[in-house]
Amino acid sequence: MSVNYSKDSNAEYLRLVMQVLQNRYVSGLTTFVREGPKFIQWHRKDGMSGGGERFVFSESLALASGSINFSQVHNEMCSEGELAEATALSAIVHPKNPRLPSSHLHLSYTKINKGESFWRLMADLNPSIKNEAHKIKFDQMLENVSGEFYFDATENGNKYFYIPSLKRSRGISHFYLETSKLGDFEEGLRYTEEFGIAVITSYLSMLMEGVENIDKILEDEISQQLAYHTLYLYQVLLMDRGTTAGLLVHDQNDLGVLASLPPRVDKNLLHSWISRLTEPQDILLERLIALMPNIGVVEITDSLKKQFAQTIRQYYHEYPDAKSMQAYRPLDDEK
Repeated sequence: MSVNYSKDSNAEYLRLVMQVLQNRYVSGLTTFVREGPKFIQWHRKDGMSGGGERFVFSESLALASGSINFSQVHNEMCSEGELAEATALSAIVHPKNPRLPSSHLHLSYTKINKGESFWRLMADLNPSIKNEAHKIKFDQMLENVSGEFYFDATENGNKYFYIPSLKRSRGISHFYLETSKLGDFEEGLRYTEEFGIAVITSYLSMLMEGVENIDKILEDEISQQLAYHTLYLYQVLLMDRGTTAGLLVHDQNDLGVLASLPPRVDKNLLHSWISRLTEPQDILLERLIALMPNIGVVEITDSLKKQFAQTIRQYYHEYPDAKSMQAYRPLDDEK
């Protein structure tokens, strides 16, 4: 089955640029891992409304997990004010070495029928063990490539990835730009491409610099990584607006939407955080934990991800107002 991507000329050009970025990232990770990923394609409405493709890196000596995702969906029958088209590149990498940071990159363009179109650029560095040199390098890269948007976007990122119930952020460097103000389409695409190249290049260099220390990992560092991966899952499933939106709009790409989840978490630690949540968010966490096997360290399998997705959809059907308890969104300030 083939994917029927948008035939709009701008959408075709955007798809080309995003897929070139995707291939750049996949090539760099393949060099780091020394083996290629699995290719997976998914379809929106049997491919008639687009879909996507992702490259998934299995757990290895180099990576805990990695997924480089491209999607382009469209709705030709939409009414005024509804989503007409959305194109995105989303990449999540969790290294096996706890001294190397995880990374998230999201680039997207959304077009509303007879309404505004806007870009969303996100990049964040997420270490299990903080490394000030990594933070400085990533921050400097973001400042150099983002120009006038740097200070507002990093402020937005720090707000978005802050977890009030745990009184900490998900990572150490956060960037979140959501705007329609990047000039015309060509200028916006050029800015987005340059941003993506800079983030990918910077992060891959960190991985390659740390590749030789993989045989010197301490048991305590592995424990720190497990605790951090637990926090990462907690933030994604309870706080992340993008993840929730992706699950609620349809159920045809649940594994792609939840590709950001790390391979395993500490169930006991996750359970200890229930008391820090207010109603009804505590109900969601209780339901997610109830899906997990009765063991301390839980493998986040594809089967479990599908159950998470179904549970989250049911939860927001019952508690639609609970979406207001999720992460800060910059555009909310403009309303």
